[in-house]
Amino acid sequence: MEIKIGKVNVELLPQKAIWLKQAKILLLADLHFGKINHFRKSGIPVPVAASHRNTELLISVLQATNPERAIFLGDLFHSHYNEEWEVLGQIRKHFIHCSFELILGNHDILSAIQYKRNKMKCYANELREGDFILTHEPLSEVPEGLYNLSGHLHPGVKLRGAGRQSAMLPCFYFGKNQGILPAFGSFTGMARIVPKKEDRVFVIAEDKIIDYSHGKV
Repeated sequence: MEIKIGKVNVELLPQKAIWLKQAKILLLADLHFGKINHFRKSGIPVPVAASHRNTELLISVLQATNPERAIFLGDLFHSHYNEEWEVLGQIRKHFIHCSFELILGNHDILSAIQYKRNKMKCYANELREGDFILTHEPLSEVPEGLYNLSGHLHPGVKLRGAGRQSAMLPCFYFGKNQGILPAFGSFTGMARIVPKKEDRVFVIAEDKIIDYSHGKV
């Protein structure tokens, strides 16, 4: 689904990413790679299939867009080193013409050596791209003339059906000067948001993008 943010046309992808087609930039947030292995090492029986799903989704969205730059808005990797970091390295090597860049999030605690080894360009706090200021956590104050795109919050909305049926679904959330991407990772949880009247909300449901800006489909 294509929408406009300010003067810029952006495409919302059902893989929970944003495609800036003109700039050939792919934006993703909160992949939390390594989280599943981290839990399994702690004795929590998390299905390995969830890890494979994350890998397949990342590869598919990279193949579909063929970006010149893939910018991760923090929490690319969940915790300390495990073998899933090597999987990410193999993906990067396959897309050799794409620059992999990371705005460091609170979970990105790997040593600088690991990022350098996988040729990951890192930014400590923010990255400015045209009219956008990219961060991991939403800014408390957005500089005038810029629009803040971030992650961190894992936004979701609760949809209610007939009777007592309800479901929490991930969403893209856009306010006046800030937008929040859904968590790309499939094992991350969600935080329910309550949009204001003028906000725009786009829900991801069964690989489709649904406009939920007015509190209804």
